[in-house]
Order: sequence, then C-alpha cells, then structure tokens
Amino acid sequence: MTVAAGVGYALIALGPSLSLFISVISKKPFLILTVLSSTLLWLVSLIVLSGLWRAFLPLKSTAWWPYGILVFTSVCFQEALRVLFWRLYKRLEDILDAFANRVSKPRLFLTDKMQIALAGGLGHGVAHAVFFCISLLTPAFGPATYFAERCSQMPFFLVSAIIALAFVTIHTFSMVIAFNGYAEANKVDQYFVPIVHLIAGLLTLINLASGGCVIAIPLLYFMAGLTLMHCGKMVYLRLIEDRSRQAHLQ
Repeated sequence: MTVAAGVGYALIALGPSLSLFISVISKKPFLILTVLSSTLLWLVSLIVLSGLWRAFLPLKSTAWWPYGILVFTSVCFQEALRVLFWRLYKRLEDILDAFANRVSKPRLFLTDKMQIALAGGLGHGVAHAVFFCISLLTPAFGPATYFAERCSQMPFFLVSAIIALAFVTIHTFSMVIAFNGYAEANKVDQYFVPIVHLIAGLLTLINLASGGCVIAIPLLYFMAGLTLMHCGKMVYLRLIEDRSRQAHLQ
C-alpha cells in the first residue's frame, strides 16, 4: 500500500473525532484540556492493563474463555476508572460553581456539563483508537498490505480502523450517558454504559473465528448505533426538562 492508504485508515478511525473536535471542542480551551487529560488518562490505563496481562500472553489455549476473561477484566478496570474520572470532574465542577458564586457569574449550564462529558468521552475514544489501531498502522504506509488468516476478506489495517471507529463512537457518547446517570442517580444510564462496553468487547472475540469479522463488525456498529440513539434521547429529554425548569423559575 502507500502513504495514502495509511492516512486513509487513520482517517477512518479518527476522522469523525477530528470533525467533532474542530466543530465543538476547539471553541473552548477548557474542553481541549479535558480531551487531552482524558486521552492521557485512558492511554495510561490501557498501558497498565497491557502490562498486567503481559505475564499471561500469548495465550496458548485455543478456547475462547481466556480471551473472554481478558476482555471482562479490562472492561471492569476501565469502568471503575470512569467512576473515578466522574468524581474528579464533580470536584472540579463544585470548585467552578463556587468560584462563579464568588464573582457573581452564572454557574455551569447543563449544556456546559454535557460538553465536558463529551470531551471526556472523546478522549477515551481517541485513546482506544491510538492504542488499538493507530499504533499498528506503520506497516500500512509501506508498499504492501497484510491480510489476517481469520479475515481474508479485508486488509487487517482496514478491519482495525473500522473496529476502532465503532469503539470511538461507543466511548465518546457513553461518557455523556454515564455522567448523566451518575449526576441524576439514573440506574438505567449507569448500567447501560458498562453493559454496552462489555458486549462490544466480547463481540470482538467473534473475529477469532474464520470470517468472523464479517459478523462482528455489523454487530459492533449496531451497538454503536444503539449508544448514539440512547444518548440522543437522553440529551433531548434532559434539555426539555431543563428548559421547562428554567421557564418555571422565571
């Protein structure tokens, strides 16, 4: 392949994230800092996870269950880290609100909070794409390509980019759902995020079967679409509720 192919794979994985960053995140410096800090946090977490699992890899078993345990423990670790990230954000939000009260400025609006959650989710998604896709693309810039034996229908780099895009979408909008769930004590949102994350992770194990990518990729995008729909519905209802509350206060 050529440089154009390598750049194309990178844009498949991160193109929508770049568009979201330019159109929404880049307009507010605080959101840029949130994306950068979130990306660093999730990259470090993935490096720590890979270090912990390095002692057990490569798995010599041909069974699927050891990989299932790997995915399960990784999801649990990342979801625990998501709760920690929320608590750090909540402390920062309280500090900002207290400062706003002291200087007689308005507190954070609901849209501000959602944008912060979106920035945090974008950082999580970008970290996933960098770790699982972009870091593998160096050979894609060479004169040839590579096909995995289990998925000979598409180049390995294309499969990685497509899967990375699905996870970027899931992680980006899951953070908005999770933050709302934690803030509103909404159990549905609190459980929705880790369940979708776990199911999406387990769906990647289908790629271990011959031709499994043909089945796994559509299912992953179904989960990404489900996350988008749930997030969109949640945001719409919250904005309507907030607008109604503001109208009653006036």
